Amino acid sequence: MTDILSPEEPKTKSGFVAIIGAPNAGKSTLLNTLIGQKLSITSPKPQTTRMRMVGVLTEGATQICLIDTPGIFLPKVRLDRAMVQAAWGALEQADAIVLLVDAASARKSEELDIIIETLQQHNNRVILALNKVDKVDKNDLLPLAQKIHDTAIVDATFMISGMKGDGVDDLKRHLAELMPENPWYFPDDQISDLPSQLIAAEMTREQLYRQLQQELPYAATVVPESWETKADGSIVIRQHIIIARAAHRPIVLGKQGSRIKSIGEAARKDIAEFMECPVHLFLEIKLDEKWQDRREFYAMFGLEFGK
Repeated sequence: MTDILSPEEPKTKSGFVAIIGAPNAGKSTLLNTLIGQKLSITSPKPQTTRMRMVGVLTEGATQICLIDTPGIFLPKVRLDRAMVQAAWGALEQADAIVLLVDAASARKSEELDIIIETLQQHNNRVILALNKVDKVDKNDLLPLAQKIHDTAIVDATFMISGMKGDGVDDLKRHLAELMPENPWYFPDDQISDLPSQLIAAEMTREQLYRQLQQELPYAATVVPESWETKADGSIVIRQHIIIARAAHRPIVLGKQGSRIKSIGEAARKDIAEFMECPVHLFLEIKLDEKWQDRREFYAMFGLEFGK
């Protein structure tokens, strides 16, 4: 009797891709577009991303673990330094590096110059992704790409719009080709390495920044307080909005509590969509003038406390 051999299982591929760039280059938007789901928060406010987050993209036999990083800039305070350190630290485990550049502002970006110089010093090779190309005159793109190519750190270049999705599939295919043969690092139904409680807190912080923008200084954050799954499948979430100045409380509250209600409603909708179940969200404002100097916050965000 002849044995019937089953076809060989395809070899799995898996690796990490660090997405780095200056603040507001569009790193979080690109990650969300690659994943095909909103995962990393975005806002017009610079340095919105504070922590290293892995978004997991699994297609076929290939898994791409995308590391969204804080923007790289000149740090001034402890939190800034921790964020920049987290961004550079992501390169240590990366099998590939995407240098995301806002094509509309690259010519006047001091941060980009610093990033390129550091990459050169460490002999890092990158995939250059010129982002927001839909907002730039086509005649300006090639000289910009050539200028960065002349730094001798670029292996491949893609011109994309992370927001619209233009060119993103080509970038995704290239990244998949670069992934080494490995067992998958995450189950095929997992899309992030962050716990749901922290993702939910980040979604509330996104609404805080989006709705208040310049009214609220950078020194505010949102942390999980409690998370309870009810018998009917709904989730009751309590979060604290941490402010550094008493004067920020009325800004967050709004007239007769209208602003915090609006923030809560928008965040609840985003969290419910992400969790795929009904969500009851309760927000409370807490004053902590020294929160940026408390070690426990850094541990929660996965940042080094540093100096």
